[in-house]
Amino acid sequence: MKNYTHTLVASFIGYITQAIINNFIPLLFLTFQSNYAIPLNKITLLVTINFGIQLLVDLLAAHYVDKIGYRTAIVGAHVFAAAGLAGLGIFPEIFAEPYIGILCAIVLYAIGGGIIEVLVSPIVEACPTNKKSAAMSLLHSFYCWGHMLVVIVSTLFFIGFGIENWRILAFVWAIIPLFNAIYFSQVPINTLHEEGESFSIKQLFSGKIFWIFVILMVCAGASEQAMSQWASAFAEVGLQVSKTVGDLAGPCLFAALMGISRVFYSRFSERMDLEHFMLGSGILCIFSYLLAVFSTHPLLGLIGCGLCGLSVGILWPGTFSLASEKCPRGGTAMFAFFALAGDFGCSAGPTVVGMVSNAMNGKLKAGLLAAIIFPILLIIGLILCKRVTDRGEV
Repeated sequence: MKNYTHTLVASFIGYITQAIINNFIPLLFLTFQSNYAIPLNKITLLVTINFGIQLLVDLLAAHYVDKIGYRTAIVGAHVFAAAGLAGLGIFPEIFAEPYIGILCAIVLYAIGGGIIEVLVSPIVEACPTNKKSAAMSLLHSFYCWGHMLVVIVSTLFFIGFGIENWRILAFVWAIIPLFNAIYFSQVPINTLHEEGESFSIKQLFSGKIFWIFVILMVCAGASEQAMSQWASAFAEVGLQVSKTVGDLAGPCLFAALMGISRVFYSRFSERMDLEHFMLGSGILCIFSYLLAVFSTHPLLGLIGCGLCGLSVGILWPGTFSLASEKCPRGGTAMFAFFALAGDFGCSAGPTVVGMVSNAMNGKLKAGLLAAIIFPILLIIGLILCKRVTDRGEV
């Protein structure tokens, strides 16, 4: 398969795999709570462990991915993802403590997710295509479509076969990364930079703009996942709607609008100023959190969840695109460190929500209100980014 279209398709499926990894378990939070008597603070730890392992893998990948090779690493990542998802349906039943079994499965698929996060963006960036920022935004939209796929298929499965059979669904989801491991073994893959062309890690760390982008990635990940990971539970508990309505109108609406935002930018990227678009998105994100937290009607709360998805859509891929433009010699290491920062944010956002909610006697609205700090910091980071680049202090 010498056609780079296959490379793009495999990369899109890679982000669908990432969406499965990050968004299947949150649909089961309340099920784990009731079936296994797992308290809210331990449920929060599941999210922290997932993104924490991905964060650790990101850090290691910055040093070793170029040596291992893109193809070997990305194929191995999908094998780990498949093993973890399948293990989710097996390990809780074979461990004396089901919670430990769940954690083991999460560790496996988080290793795969971390490598996918590091590699998919540079693989697409290295493809011989025009309109790089549009391609990057379209790539990241597939995370959203994957998120929607997880929510809709899971909801239909739970309605048809009962949520008690969730383990079977875990095996079904494992098929996708297994297929993509085979697919990635066949497609053409370019590296981002040949040895010696890209910045060293020391050179990256010495630039002001690099650290501003790190802050932007942390805030982008936190702003997105603080709402995404808790949307289902928030809709059920905080807004008092059924699980089916909560899943479809909470995380599914969130994912749909996030995907629409990314496709919209990919379609009209040449007519837009990316920094201004991201700044407006940050302001909308603040508004959406406030609407979700302070609305007295469930419908308005769900609209707040959806608007949050629309607002965060461009933040992660937009930061990648800005960094590629302003640090063209960043190389694989830059993408790895940005993935590290983003995954730290993905862990920090939901963790802050869970910890604050737990401290406030389970009030999820209090936790979501605390998470508003992330879009505020993102806006500050974008302003600093413009000032630094305008002064030529990169």
